[in-house]
Amino acid sequence: MNLIMFGTREDERDAALVWSKKTGVNVETVTEILTMDTLDKVTGKDGVLIQQTGKLDEKIYPALAEMGIKQLATRSAGYDMFDLKLAKENGLMITNVPAYSPNAIAEFAVTASLSMIRHMDLIRRNVEKHDFSWTKSILSREVRSMKIGIVGTGRIGRITGELFAGFGAEILGFDLYPNDEARKTMRYTDTLEELVREVDLISIHMPATDDNFHLFNKELFAQMKDGSFLINTARGTIVDTEDLLEALESNKLAGAVLDTYEHEHSFVNKDLKGAAIEDEVFNKLMARDDVFYTPHIAFYTETAVENLVEGSLGATQDILTSGESTFEVK
Repeated sequence: MNLIMFGTREDERDAALVWSKKTGVNVETVTEILTMDTLDKVTGKDGVLIQQTGKLDEKIYPALAEMGIKQLATRSAGYDMFDLKLAKENGLMITNVPAYSPNAIAEFAVTASLSMIRHMDLIRRNVEKHDFSWTKSILSREVRSMKIGIVGTGRIGRITGELFAGFGAEILGFDLYPNDEARKTMRYTDTLEELVREVDLISIHMPATDDNFHLFNKELFAQMKDGSFLINTARGTIVDTEDLLEALESNKLAGAVLDTYEHEHSFVNKDLKGAAIEDEVFNKLMARDDVFYTPHIAFYTETAVENLVEGSLGATQDILTSGESTFEVK
């Protein structure tokens, strides 16, 4: 069995080598992402794994089918880079890794929230200028005095709620499918609108779907408490970025933590030092002191990387040997 991993980072290569030695399955790793220009690398391979944020070219699906490929695996929980309809039409089974390390993202969401609430970026910049004064601009709230809203209470959202609860905060949750485990630390609201009206900080933990595209928009921001915070470590398309900028400009929101951006695929994960980014909306975000942006790295821990690589390779092996996988995206 011969597998190929596209978009492989150095840290993933080590995990792939360990898995390959353990299973006896040959794994080729390449740094390029899967495109029509790199499709020739699939020749002679039985399985294909990718790690990329942008949508796959529609021509790739029939091309892979013609090459005898039966599956596509992503080394991520999100699978919005795939066109599931086209995959099905071309006989391609899609797998993801739904739970690789919920703690990684939950810990990051809480850490970044604390940094935003305590004005750490502003304090650092002041200190660099030798401004050591105590001013109202760096006066902060205590988490235990806040209501925290968790939107999406699966594994990641539930753990995020538990961590915030450890500070003594009151936790509210909203999910189309509430679960009893989450109820131990949070109170569910009947609607998303009810949650955003009550809480001081909102942390998003839901997958990207057609139904929640730009779910956080001008209308929803208008219903939030003045001076609240938005944390998005989920998917960029859930937030209408231009409407978010308006909410920040009007001081409806006090700040936003964004580990993901709806048009990030053109620059994440790339080293663009010295290069101009021709995205006016993104540049407006970067110019703001009340925005803390990170390049989709909330997941990025040693444990998560190992689980993502091994989980996706294992799912690919399962499909090629038995025709099914518990990680298949239906």
